[in-house]
Amino acid sequence: MSIWLFRAGKNGEFEEKFLTDNRVYLTWIDLNFDLSLVAKKQDLYKTLVSHYNLEKEKTAINWASQIWPIAHRMGIGDWVVLPSKVNRTIHFGKIIGEYNYNESLGSPYYHYRDVKWFAVDIPRDKFDQDILYSLGAFMTVCKIHKNDAEIRIKEMYKNGWKSKNVYPIIGNENGESIEESIEDNIPIDLNEFIFDRISERIIRRFKGHEMEHLIEEILKAKGFTTYRSPEGADFGVDLLASADTLGFGSPRICVQVKSTDGTVDRPTLDQLIGTMSNFNADFGLLVSWSGFKSSVIKEIPKQFFKVRLWDSKKIIQEIFENYENLSDQIKAEIPLKRVWMLNEDE
Repeated sequence: MSIWLFRAGKNGEFEEKFLTDNRVYLTWIDLNFDLSLVAKKQDLYKTLVSHYNLEKEKTAINWASQIWPIAHRMGIGDWVVLPSKVNRTIHFGKIIGEYNYNESLGSPYYHYRDVKWFAVDIPRDKFDQDILYSLGAFMTVCKIHKNDAEIRIKEMYKNGWKSKNVYPIIGNENGESIEESIEDNIPIDLNEFIFDRISERIIRRFKGHEMEHLIEEILKAKGFTTYRSPEGADFGVDLLASADTLGFGSPRICVQVKSTDGTVDRPTLDQLIGTMSNFNADFGLLVSWSGFKSSVIKEIPKQFFKVRLWDSKKIIQEIFENYENLSDQIKAEIPLKRVWMLNEDE
C-alpha cells in the first residue's frame, strides 16, 4: 500500500473541508472533466494543454503527474498524508472509496476520494528530518517513497508515532520514468525545511521549564515586563506579562506554556480563559510547541479578541522578528544569521 501526499491549498484554506467531509479533493481550479474517461496519461497531457492553453509541455507533464493518480493510481487502502498549513501538525487517513467526479460540487471540489482520517494533529517534531524533507514537496499530490518513508511512517504508527531513528538517509529509487518519479525532481518548500531544522535545535535546548524561559525572553524583547512562576504549582499560569517598565500598564497577559510531545486540547484553552479572570488579565497567550488539536483551532474566531495561540512556527517567527533584542544567552543557544535570496515565486 502506498502513501500519497496531499495539499489542502497553498495556505491550508481547504484543510477544514478535507477533515470535515472525510475526503481528499484534487483542488485544481476549473478542472471540470471526468478523469476516469481519460484512458492514457499522454491523452491527459494533450487535454491539459488545450484546457488551460498551456505553452510548455513540461508544465503539462508536471500537472498530469499530480492529477493522474487520484483516478488511476491510488487504491483503496492506500494512505494519504496531509501536512497542515494551519498548524505544525500532520494528518493521516486511509482511502476507503473509489475516484468520484461530481461537477455539482463546484470548483475546486470536482474530484475526490473518500477517506477515513485515523490520526490527526500529529506533531511534526515526532518525525525524523529526512521524512519531513520528503513531505516538503511543492506538489498538490505526489507519492511518498524517498528514504523508506512509507515503511518508516507505518512503523511509527504502530509504535505510537515514536520514531526508532535507526534508518540511514538513502538515495532516490532508480528505474522509473520522469512521469512516475517527477516528485524526486520538484522543488522543496524551503521555508518549511528551515523551520523544521530550527525547530529541531530549539526543542533540544529548551525542553520542559526551559521553554517558559524562551517565551519569557521573547516577550521581554517585545517590550513587556514579565513574571515567571517557579517550577511546581503555577496556579494555571506560567508567565504574566504587562507593558511599560514596571509592568503596571496594559495590556496585561496571562501566558500558559506547554512543551509536551502532544497537541493541546480544548480543556487547556478553557482553563487559560478562566485563569485570565482570576488574574484580571486583558488577554491570554496559549503556547504549545507541538501545536493544537482541531477543537482548539475551531475556537480561534470566537476567542480572537481574547486569546492568541503560538505553536512552534509562530515562536520561530517571533524569534526572527525580535532576534536583535533577545538576550546574548538565547542568541548563543539559537545562533542565526539573515540570508537574502531570490524569491522564485515572483
